[in-house]
Parts: sequence; structure tokens; C-alpha cells
Amino acid sequence: MKSRLVTAVLATALITLGLPTTTLAADALVGNADAGAAKAAVCAACHGATGNSVNPEWPNLAGQHREYIVEQLTALKSGMRIAPLMNPMAAALSEQDMADLAAHFSKQVLVGLETSGDAWKAGEKLYRGGDAARGIPACAACHGPEGRGNGPARWPQVRAQQPAYVTAQLQHYAAKSRYQTGKGVPAGAELMYDVAKRLTDDDIKALTAYLQGLR
Repeated sequence: MKSRLVTAVLATALITLGLPTTTLAADALVGNADAGAAKAAVCAACHGATGNSVNPEWPNLAGQHREYIVEQLTALKSGMRIAPLMNPMAAALSEQDMADLAAHFSKQVLVGLETSGDAWKAGEKLYRGGDAARGIPACAACHGPEGRGNGPARWPQVRAQQPAYVTAQLQHYAAKSRYQTGKGVPAGAELMYDVAKRLTDDDIKALTAYLQGLR
């Protein structure tokens, strides 16, 4: 248990420092936000015209890091990431399309969400401090104290994110079903697998409540 926790903490430290992980072809391209806005028209049905989703099952993309968007679109296109509705959408994208879309969404302004009830209090404690007794590192170590993530390290912004979407993704990580077995995984996914499997349903409910209202 201790050795695995140390490994997780070391990985967290490296990523938090913003050290580069893998290099993607689209990373080398300069995205055109105006071109991305035109290409994003089809994305609006699920993610909103400005990347602010009105459906709790679809993620907000507004203000998301360019590097992370490119990484995930690449994973969706290759089939590495499993998402039946998004895989065919991403399959038609070129590397320039990905760079343009990332440039567009990264420039959009994220509209904050509101939380309710008291579950967020336990979520704040877990997000900021983790739970050493259960081998859970603080989420803030990678995603930042305000949930803004780390672009160069491809840790996503998680603040004001849709709760149902976050719940589903944590469950996918816990079950190791977010990415295809044998196709490799993005840097950091193994750490998320290890962390997510330690979370209870109450933990996830608390975290999503906290992230929903995090500014």
C-alpha cells in the first residue's frame, strides 16, 4: 500500500510541475480559433454554443486546456478512449481540425454552476486534502486548488464541470473502462485508475457537488 501511494505521489509531483508527457502531432500545429468556431457548430448540440453544456451528462469545454482537448480528441479518433457517441465524431477530424477546435474552446468563458446541499463540504475536504489512510491523494495536487488543471501536463480543468459527467468518468476510471485495453493510455490515466477505485459512491457524490460549484 505504501509503495503504491509513494508512486502515486511521485507521479503527481512530476505532473504538477508541468513536465511534458507525450507529444501529439496536433500539438505542433497552430490552431485557428476562428476556424475552430465554424467547425464547432456541430459540437454545440451537446456541448453548447460556447462550450457550456446545458446537459449534465455532457462536459463543459469552455476554457478547457488546448493540450487536453487535442489529447482527448486524438484518443477518441484512434479508439483508445471509449465513447460510442464521440468516437465516430472524432474519426472524421484531421489534426488541424483538432488544433482549431482546441483553440476555439480554450478561449471560451466558462459559466459557473451552482451546487446545493451540504455534500460539497466533504468533497472540498477530499479534493484539497485527500485521504492518506485510504491512499487517496489530494485532487488539487494535479487539478489545482481552483480546479483549473495544468495544460502542458494535460491535466484537465475540472471546476464548474457537469456532475453527471464527472460521476460517469470517475466510474469509468474505477472500472478501467475509459480507455481500450491494449491501446495504451494517456499519461496520468494509470494514476486516475488507482485513485478512482478507492472512491466510494459517497466520495464521488461529494466531489461532484464540490466541483460543480468550484470557481
